[in-house]
Parts: sequence; structure tokens; C-alpha cells
Amino acid sequence: MTKATKDILKDIYKDRKKGVYYRKYDFGFLLVIGGSDYYCGSPALSAMAAFKTGVDMVRILAPERAADIIASFSPNLATYSLDGKWLEKKHLPTLIAMTESAKEVSRGNVAVVIGGGMGRTKETQETIFEYLEKVSVPVVIDADAIYALSDNPEIIKGKGFLITPHSYEFFVLTKREIFKLPHSEKIEVVKEEAQRLETTILLKAKPDIISDGRETVLNKTGSPYMSVGGTGDSLAGICGALLSRKDIGPFLAGQVGAYISGKAGELAAKRLKDSLVATDVIEAIPEVLH
Repeated sequence: MTKATKDILKDIYKDRKKGVYYRKYDFGFLLVIGGSDYYCGSPALSAMAAFKTGVDMVRILAPERAADIIASFSPNLATYSLDGKWLEKKHLPTLIAMTESAKEVSRGNVAVVIGGGMGRTKETQETIFEYLEKVSVPVVIDADAIYALSDNPEIIKGKGFLITPHSYEFFVLTKREIFKLPHSEKIEVVKEEAQRLETTILLKAKPDIISDGRETVLNKTGSPYMSVGGTGDSLAGICGALLSRKDIGPFLAGQVGAYISGKAGELAAKRLKDSLVATDVIEAIPEVLH
């Protein structure tokens, strides 16, 4: 079984050549769709982690209270406010249009992270499902967006998506319980489901299991102090930043994202232990990359 190591970063993080003119979006444009009237932090954490991972631009699409609060965090965070308290059907044309616009302006260097903090109201879940059914760009599906797929996950087949569940979300997605299984059996089940759904799954576990249904890689970085809320949102943003580069597919993005997130958590935990929060993991990302 292959294991993710720091060598996986070498072909991605190369010194940029002097004298070469790099344009905005050469290193990715990420849309983060998330948040609700109650949950504001999740999309912000994804966006902040994406920037530290090297993406050129992030745009956050969130209900108005979340968008306004996030915009006040940092001048680096660009938000687009969706009218209302949570995602509704009326927002779908805007989401599709902004996704297509991002794809065009970025010359194809685009990806989406969706799910964090969105909630599970019926209309929100239906809107997420319809969005995923319609889009044709790479997407990291996390948190509440995984629940939106629970009745018909087959709509994602062959779309180049990356799904990032923990064990219970994996059960929601596949109807297969794996929490108590031996590790070797977990690996096989994740591979089987990735193959069935024709997608890439990054199961957040110890170790993480990343499979595209053909190959499987384990990531052993991480820390027990990363149980704190928000680290999953950060992982989604890291993966989204990588996936937004059109030469990085979901399987590689999942491997590299898991390695970076876990290693950053290890470094932060050495200093902070029980005081660790998600932003500490984000701030440690540059130590991993360089």
C-alpha cells in the first residue's frame, strides 16, 4: 500500500522562474460555497487554508449574514452575498453563472468547495444536489453537501469530484458502516465505493484513506489534537486550492491535501497541544510547503 510522503510536494511546489510573467489564476481560482445564518466560520476557514496552500484567488458565496461577517475578517477574503439566511432554490442560477464565469476568467484553473456550514434544511439540500448535478468543474464535496447526495450519489459519477467524509458521513453517502471495521477492510470498502461512484474519496481516518477506485494511498500525518472543530473545513480548502490547478486531478489533490493538513496539524500541535484551533493549523501550512 502506497503512503503519502513529503516527496509528493516536489512536483507541485517548485520555485517560480525569475523573468517569467505569471498571471492571476495561473495557480487557481477557488469558489467556496457555504455558510448560513448560524454558521459563518466554515467557508472562511476553507478560504484561508486555500490561500496558504497557494491558490491565487478565492471567492466566497454565502448567505448575507455569513458573507458580511467573513468580509470583515480580512481584506484577502472576497465575498458575494446571497440574499437570505441560507441557500435557497432562487440562488441556483447565480451559483451556476458565477461558476461558469470563474471557469472562463481563470482559463480553466478553477474548482469549488461546497458544504461547510450550509445546514440540512430540505430546500438547501435540494439546491446543493441540483448544483452538483449541473456543474462541470472540479468540486470538493464536504460536510452538509455529502448529506445532499445521500439519496442519489450516482449523479456525481465520472465528474472529477473529491468527497471528504469522516466515517459517519461515509455511511450517509454509501449506507455502509465502517467505523468498527479492521483497517484492511476499511481500505477495501473505500476503494469499492470510489469505484462504484466513479469518484475520489478521501476518508478522514487514522490513517486517512484516499482512493479513486483503482489506486489507494494512505496518509499517516496528523495529530490527535486535530479533533477540534474547523480542521475539516481547512482540509477542504487545501484540497480545493490544489484541485483548482487544472494539471492536478482529484486523486492527487486528495493525497497532497491530506498530507499537508495532517503535517500542519502535527507542527501546530507540538507547540499548542490542547490549545490548538483550526487557524493554528492554517498558519502552519507554510512550514510544510517550504
